[in-house]
Amino acid sequence: MGRQILALLSDAFGGHGGIARYNRDLLSALSHAAAVSRIVALPRMQPEPIGTLPAKVSQLPAVANQVRYSLAAVRLARQMPPGTLLFCGHLLMAPLAGLISKLTGQPLWLQVHGIDAWAKPADRVRWGARRSDLVTAVSRYTRNQMLANWWEGPADRIRVLPNTVDTAYSPGPKSPKIIARHGLAGRKVILTVSRLASAERYKGHDYVISALSQLRLDHPEAVYLVVGGGDGMDYLRSAAQTFDVADRVIFAGKVPHEELPDYFRTADVFVMPSVKEGFGIVFLEAAACGLPVIGGNRDGSVDALADGVIGTLVDPEDPAMIAKAIDSAFRSRPRDGLKAVARFSRENFEQHVGSMIEELTSGQVGAPRTTEA
Repeated sequence: MGRQILALLSDAFGGHGGIARYNRDLLSALSHAAAVSRIVALPRMQPEPIGTLPAKVSQLPAVANQVRYSLAAVRLARQMPPGTLLFCGHLLMAPLAGLISKLTGQPLWLQVHGIDAWAKPADRVRWGARRSDLVTAVSRYTRNQMLANWWEGPADRIRVLPNTVDTAYSPGPKSPKIIARHGLAGRKVILTVSRLASAERYKGHDYVISALSQLRLDHPEAVYLVVGGGDGMDYLRSAAQTFDVADRVIFAGKVPHEELPDYFRTADVFVMPSVKEGFGIVFLEAAACGLPVIGGNRDGSVDALADGVIGTLVDPEDPAMIAKAIDSAFRSRPRDGLKAVARFSRENFEQHVGSMIEELTSGQVGAPRTTEA
């Protein structure tokens, strides 16, 4: 009989964004592990239909209210059989997960992503994190920030478990439908895919817009296609007007997930000069579709671009350097994207997850927890 897992998540199946995608990939990988018999996922959010779930995975209805979610999580944990593994998918949920682990004795696996884990969090969050038998971080950068700024436990308890790229992302022809939809015929397309939240201006769209203004003479056919929805669009429209490129910046809004591969294939270069990226799965998706990729050199983007093997690393706040990298990408031959991202294949990800489950089951991860934790 394999081990059962209770997963406390912000969102997963039916969610959108990088964390939801990571959680879906992780749950799918866990479902393929021989040591796992059943996975019960309890999300806080589920804005879209769940779709088809992997074998062994059941996802309960989302509980948005924090108090009701906490009560539901405690009740579920008490109902699970002995030996259940508790998985916590976000650092801010660590206090709840730590409490449940203390009440039930269930071993705890905590997942951390980006900026939320870099600076020293509140005492209650650190307490929950200390209860973890295993912490996985999406990048070396996030792990290093934790170790440098606030982690108080054994360093070997934090492992790196990077994103994986879906096989739906592969090279292919430009999409006539996408070209017609956005008037891209005869244009060279610079692409960014991300949320446009006003609180997340660190993605670097405004620096790409500034770089676009410098490319006008050498590349008058260049346009900037911005994919993603959110309340930050007005700020970017204003930036496009400031740099006199409003007619060259196209806002596609939020697009269906299944259309994203065609957006990547229709572009000529992918650029996201972020300064606060935990990892950046979109870099892998773009590279897998055969695009030249440009990212910032100050955050987890370095991991996603494999220290420059998969794409070009630039100073994310230097528009001239970004423009030079885009110009080079326009003039260069496409990379072999599938070969470049092979290290992030689903097969490798599943093997990595499987080995962690085996270590947790055998008690090999980390040192014993302190009594106060």
